[in-house]
Amino acid sequence: MDVFFWSTAIFLLVNAFACLYRAYDGPTVVDRVLAINIVVTKTLVVLVLLATVFGRGLLLDVALVYGLLNFVLTVVATRYIETERLTGDWS
Repeated sequence: MDVFFWSTAIFLLVNAFACLYRAYDGPTVVDRVLAINIVVTKTLVVLVLLATVFGRGLLLDVALVYGLLNFVLTVVATRYIETERLTGDWS
C-alpha cells in the first residue's frame, strides 16, 4: 500500500511541475492564478498522502491551514483581477 501512496505522490508532483510551467508561461493572468491554485491543491493532496503514509497527524493540520490560505489568496487575487482594487464596495 505504501508503494501506491508514494507513486501517487510522485505522479502528483510531476503534474504540479507541468502546472508551474503554465503559471510561468500562461497567456493571461487568470490562467496563471488558476495554475498556481492547482499546484497548491496538488501539494495539499501530497501532504495528506504523506500524513497517511507516516501516520503523522500534524501534516493533516498543515494541509488544512495550507488549504485555507489557498482559498483566501485565490479570493483576493480574483477580486484584484476583477476590480483592480482590494478595498471598497464588493458589489
